[in-house]
Amino acid sequence: MAKQSAGILLYRFHNKKLEVLLVHPGGPFWAKKDAGAWSIPKGEFEENESPFNAALREVEEELGFTPKGNFIPLTPIKQKSGKLVHAWAVESNFDETKLRSNTFEMEWPPRSGKKMEFPEIDKAEWFDVGKAREKILVGQVALINELEVSIVRL
Repeated sequence: MAKQSAGILLYRFHNKKLEVLLVHPGGPFWAKKDAGAWSIPKGEFEENESPFNAALREVEEELGFTPKGNFIPLTPIKQKSGKLVHAWAVESNFDETKLRSNTFEMEWPPRSGKKMEFPEIDKAEWFDVGKAREKILVGQVALINELEVSIVRL
């Protein structure tokens, strides 16, 4: 079975424009990557965990924040890797300067025998939807598109 992950697409209206919060992965591999490297806050989950509960857990781990509100279920997407991503959107005014990400450990530099700790997410930022489409992993653009359509219906 293909891996699955779950996440939350936070959105807000700033100066009457729709904005979404995206996160940039931490660690040396992603340090110099920008366009096409950002994501919604998300992570993998096990079969015994509900996708929605996993999405909330992942946002808490990656942002240090638990969103509340009226969650809009979005259509799951399949990323290039084959991973299925379940997502919900919710309106929020998360202050990205208060980002508190969990960390991971890896050998760095490679084959050095040294272990270093890095934040899972090194930054979070609000983008208008046009800029967000440039920044986000191409496989996740559909989440932004669906959010825009959903917002119009509300």
